[in-house]
Amino acid sequence: MDLRERVAVVTGAAGGLGRVLAADLGRGGARLGLVGAHLERLEAVAAELGLPAERTLTLAADLRDPDAAESAVAAVVERFGRLDILAHVVGGWTGGTSVLDTPRDKFAAMLDQHFWTTLNVTRAAVPRMTAGGWGRIVAVSSPLASSPTARMSAYAAGKAAQETLLVTLARELAGSGTTVNVLQVRTIDVKHERDGAPTERNASWTTPEEISAAFAWLLTDEAAVVNGARIPLFGG
Repeated sequence: MDLRERVAVVTGAAGGLGRVLAADLGRGGARLGLVGAHLERLEAVAAELGLPAERTLTLAADLRDPDAAESAVAAVVERFGRLDILAHVVGGWTGGTSVLDTPRDKFAAMLDQHFWTTLNVTRAAVPRMTAGGWGRIVAVSSPLASSPTARMSAYAAGKAAQETLLVTLARELAGSGTTVNVLQVRTIDVKHERDGAPTERNASWTTPEEISAAFAWLLTDEAAVVNGARIPLFGG
């Protein structure tokens, strides 16, 4: 993966997946804007990467706030002069109660975490990408967005709203040089339990490294024909 001329924003960069993505993008040569809720955690990730200081920027931002999202993206562009890649992997989950018993604030929280963060950061990122004639937006979602199960309504609603937004955006950006795609994952297997302690339950889990490999292909020029796809990564 040769990303020496690319600038990437990784949201949720201090999480288990965000750290792996940042490391892989950094090894590929990208300059990185690491965005998350806690600056000290982001700075720890930047230190782990071992990249020259001029290739990383850490930004604490609440992406539920459109002004904060715009400021974070603007800071990355001001620092590096461009924006090419948005890896949106902000997490968040709630579940275990029925539709009738799930509090309203749980639905609001999942829409904030998945729909509103996505809308805010893509609105900030897309004009910068299309201005450069090349862009890649990739987000991580869940098969529950299209095939929900019982007692998962708030999370499924948040992910369904996020996916609908992104696929619509992909259609609107067709032919612009910027693509938008979704990777669907059941559970991100940060601890590699699927391989270390396999069970029927974790057979369909996906490791951060596997997700990052899918990201890497979508960032290539050869993947320019893939736009608006929901790609399943849970086939175990």
